[in-house]
Amino acid sequence: MDRRTPGGPPLTYLDHAASAPMRDEVVEAMAPFAARVFGHPSGHHRQARAARQALEDARDRVAELLEAAPREVVFTCGGTEADNLAVFGVLGAAVQRRPGDATVVVSSSVEHAAVLEACRAASARLHGVVHQRVGVDSHGVLDLSRLAQSLDDDVALVTVMLANNEVGTVQPLGDVVALTRSLAPQAVVHTDAVQAAPWLDVARAAPGVDLVSVSAHKLGGPKGAGALVVREGTELEALFVGGGQERERRAGTHDVAGAVGLATALAAVARERESESARVGALRDQLADGLLHAVPAVTEAADRKFVLPGHCHLCFAGVDREELVVLLDEAGICVSGGAACASGALEPSHVLAAMGVPAPIASGSIRFSLGHTTTADDVERALAVVPEAVARLRG
Repeated sequence: MDRRTPGGPPLTYLDHAASAPMRDEVVEAMAPFAARVFGHPSGHHRQARAARQALEDARDRVAELLEAAPREVVFTCGGTEADNLAVFGVLGAAVQRRPGDATVVVSSSVEHAAVLEACRAASARLHGVVHQRVGVDSHGVLDLSRLAQSLDDDVALVTVMLANNEVGTVQPLGDVVALTRSLAPQAVVHTDAVQAAPWLDVARAAPGVDLVSVSAHKLGGPKGAGALVVREGTELEALFVGGGQERERRAGTHDVAGAVGLATALAAVARERESESARVGALRDQLADGLLHAVPAVTEAADRKFVLPGHCHLCFAGVDREELVVLLDEAGICVSGGAACASGALEPSHVLAAMGVPAPIASGSIRFSLGHTTTADDVERALAVVPEAVARLRG
């Protein structure tokens, strides 16, 4: 990876949670399917057969890594589509199965917009669908007692992310599944594992979940590739129809290169997970501790014992996050100030609001997210630049 922008300062990339740099092995694995193997995988000639073989090999690999059967893996164009397919697919099937009855979807209050907006849209478009949000504590951990109060026979879907994209908090999915099976046995459980997949063994961290969303570009794979694991027996109404692909759960010509890239990236993180979690976690601690020591009036959004190894989410009092993001970018340091909308502007964080962080504090929130390309030099440079940038803005 080029560590210097043309004509600019050295590049210090600390935004892996938004999108991780492509891994060399992923680029190499995808290359033949972006050029030489161009056949339609639904065809019958040799080019098509070669593409289909690569697609099914990728499916087998993804299934093995997520501890699913190959027939349970549905390739999508990314995490957002996977989340939408889970939400609309389950709720659409539930409404068809029991027309006129109340159909409830329960989510945490800190889900990614791909889930929250899908739940909101489903409640507006599908007759009888009601969306209930369950709160979290000050570290972003789901309130299990409130979840239990929300579960009954009307609940068709429970969707709780495995790890939060903003602050990195890991949710107790095993407890979520156990409560759902006990109190709402007809409900399907979905988890958005997009942010968690680089760091956690998803099958172990989310046991018994019916639907799992993953996305390649968080893993060092390509943008526009993802998958939804749909456990056997889960009723799902397709979003896209007209081709019959993916066992009629997702019509459309397959992106073979994207599927190969996803499988290769998922295999890479599985192979490196233990060592990288320790290495990156140590760098994250060095960065967080250094900034907390060097900069006055800084708070950490969540206790690190609940958080993914690569996440360092800090709130700088008296600083506007957009101004700080711009100032750090001018110095070559890439960070995030929160969730960006389509215009690129930063929206108020619903995650921090749900955690009870006061708006004046949340307005100075910055997410530093480390990953497979992060080095000790990156951390040292951030520790040198960030305090000066904050002092400049406060001054």
